[in-house]
Amino acid sequence: MERLHISFFGPTNSGKSTLVNAIAGQRVSLVSDVPGTTTDPVRKPIELPGLGPCVLTDTAGLDDTGILGPERLRLTLAVLDETDVAVEVLPVSQDTEEKISDFGALASRANIPVIRYTRGETVESLLQRIKEAIPQEEERFLTGDLVSEGDTVLLVMPQDSEAPKGRLILPQVQVIRELLDRGCTPLCCTPQSMPAALATLKGLPALTITDSQVFGIVDRTIPAGAPLTSFSILLAAAKGDVDAFIEGARAIGSLGPHSRVLIAEACTHVPDTEDIGRVKIPALLRKRAGEGLRTDIAAGNDFPEDLTAYDLIIHCGACVAPRGIVRARTRKALLVGVPMTNYGMALAYLQGMLDRIVIPGSRTRRQSS
Repeated sequence: MERLHISFFGPTNSGKSTLVNAIAGQRVSLVSDVPGTTTDPVRKPIELPGLGPCVLTDTAGLDDTGILGPERLRLTLAVLDETDVAVEVLPVSQDTEEKISDFGALASRANIPVIRYTRGETVESLLQRIKEAIPQEEERFLTGDLVSEGDTVLLVMPQDSEAPKGRLILPQVQVIRELLDRGCTPLCCTPQSMPAALATLKGLPALTITDSQVFGIVDRTIPAGAPLTSFSILLAAAKGDVDAFIEGARAIGSLGPHSRVLIAEACTHVPDTEDIGRVKIPALLRKRAGEGLRTDIAAGNDFPEDLTAYDLIIHCGACVAPRGIVRARTRKALLVGVPMTNYGMALAYLQGMLDRIVIPGSRTRRQSS
């Protein structure tokens, strides 16, 4: 289940931070009478009654006139990409109406519901209005139409140095929980224990889901033609434009030694020696396209404003990033004619597996089958 992202906007000293703290029941943001106290966006993951898992995001004032005002405004407006519901904190003084109007127009173009909050309204009342404003969508499954109730699904999960010690990565946890909710039987193993896991089954698994890095190993172990996909492929279908990602993966075939590729990571982590985005994918790209190929890294909330220098963008699976971030970045790339894909799609292409894997929700795949 993806967290609901609720973001708070308004002029300086309008009470945004005070409101966020009141909703959270704890100090999330520093509160002061000094204008511009909140500089960068402040995010707080939290569980709220009636709303479930959420992220509250406090932002700098839309009318910040300090020396860093334009940069703070840029960071504030960038929060719209990850926002499901925007709370516009009033009152609005005469000299800030234009800024607030600009914000409202941007939110409207992004199709984000905006709730106007005035001091004095109770937190309970505001939360109820937020609940009513949440866009109603059909329930989406990571596994899409690839499984049905009663299916046995084989999950192949490498435990290398990149795997977090003592726990599973988020997509693996999400898929296991989803399969249980859908009445499926998940069977978990590592690549090394795959033969033993398969031997426990009377027939073939309805689907095998693996880490994209070991596509080749898994494909050679399961019977030919058995449905195969990866956790990153499922994330691509759930959070991005899956058909655009398929075409972006095929664009790897056009890269050469003078090409430039952006590797975009939605989370910030300290890379290890086996890092997939900073080491493994660049190495595979250079092996295919030539050693002169250049890769740049954009981590966390950093994403270049000008994308025209790139021949391809390869995005991470975005397991911790909201769907809006991935879709906004995809739109920005496609608007300037730069193809974009994700780690799983890229690795599938680089390993000659793109036409072998199954992908939920792909119009391109359905039309060609």
